[in-house]
Amino acid sequence: MKQKAYQVSFPVVPFVVMVALLSTIFFVVNPSFAASGSKKSSADHRTSAVEYTEAQIKQLQGTLNITEAQKELWNNLTQVMRENAKDMDALTKDRWENTKTMNAVENMKFRSQISEAHLNQLKKFIPPFEALYDSMSEAQKKNTDTIFLTGRHGKHGKHMMK
Repeated sequence: MKQKAYQVSFPVVPFVVMVALLSTIFFVVNPSFAASGSKKSSADHRTSAVEYTEAQIKQLQGTLNITEAQKELWNNLTQVMRENAKDMDALTKDRWENTKTMNAVENMKFRSQISEAHLNQLKKFIPPFEALYDSMSEAQKKNTDTIFLTGRHGKHGKHMMK
């Protein structure tokens, strides 16, 4: 029996990697991953999306080698990143503590809200990211591709700029 081979016309792997990267950029760390051993509540250990995003912005700015000519495009992108982080913090504020008392259906609905928020954030992120990417030199694009496909930033991306 012959099997039909279907070719996916949508670049699935880069999209999945991008979603995964953006999820780590915009998602508040789950309290179960927070540092343990302290008497403080898990909410005290959780990194806010805003804090995490600010750290990501600093790291990316160095590794992407943003030029002076690209500053406006970079600022447009970081504005969206910051807005997305604030929105995520607002959505998740106090909700993690409530997950302890949620039943399974309520928990799934909450996770659905988070997933929908991620999708909406990705939709807002892509246009300014695409504009910045289109302005990049070939070396910058290669570096950006490596960062977004592998998650490796290196020391300011210098080892990737070959």
